[in-house]
Amino acid sequence: MLIKTRGIVLSYLKYRESSIIARVYTEQRGVQSYLVNGVRRAKPPGRIALFQPLTLLDLVAYVPRQGGSLTRLAEFRCAEQFRSLPYDVRKSSVALFLSEVLSKSVREEEENVSLFRFLHDSILAFDQQDVGVENFALLFLLHLTDYLGFGLRSGAELTDQVAMAGPVVGSGFSSGPATLRLREFEQYFDELLHAPATASIPNGQVRRELLAVLMRYYQLHVEGLGEIKSLEVLSEVLSS
Repeated sequence: MLIKTRGIVLSYLKYRESSIIARVYTEQRGVQSYLVNGVRRAKPPGRIALFQPLTLLDLVAYVPRQGGSLTRLAEFRCAEQFRSLPYDVRKSSVALFLSEVLSKSVREEEENVSLFRFLHDSILAFDQQDVGVENFALLFLLHLTDYLGFGLRSGAELTDQVAMAGPVVGSGFSSGPATLRLREFEQYFDELLHAPATASIPNGQVRRELLAVLMRYYQLHVEGLGEIKSLEVLSEVLSS
């Protein structure tokens, strides 16, 4: 049986000489893994580019058999031509980071129309965005919490939970000053939640710390989230 669905690429693994196993968040069936043959061959060129992080695809896919988790794509094509996301190092770094977070936090193999629409529309808006690119990851992750079941209503709600859980690993905090520093961040998180257009994050260092705190909050709520390896790369990009 075949289905037609839209999809958002999360990641892929190389498979044999020229194929990949792609992990895709689909509109109709949630997270799916697809074996895609031949996309790493030199000809036709460019097909592997369709499986870069957060690429939007139109798919015709085989439905996996009962109990199966891996199936194949019968057809695939670019659904939306990006204007800037693959070509801007800041945006592509954000895309890599967010795709890793999504891969580890969104796991359901079932339809979720509201989540798919949020992801799809956010990615398109980010591609078109020229101002405020540096804050997009923070805003995206804050709003994603609503769809994952641990949504936030205030900065204090976030910082209280993180403070109770202990210091933020990899943020540069020590266990003593961490709580005081977290309190300073309440205002920034409130602005991002309720008035993002006027959020006054002063510099890249503060942005990096806010991102580390937010990822700690995710670790408290997403079982097995673990380390996000691309966070360090993104932090370096956003600090400039």
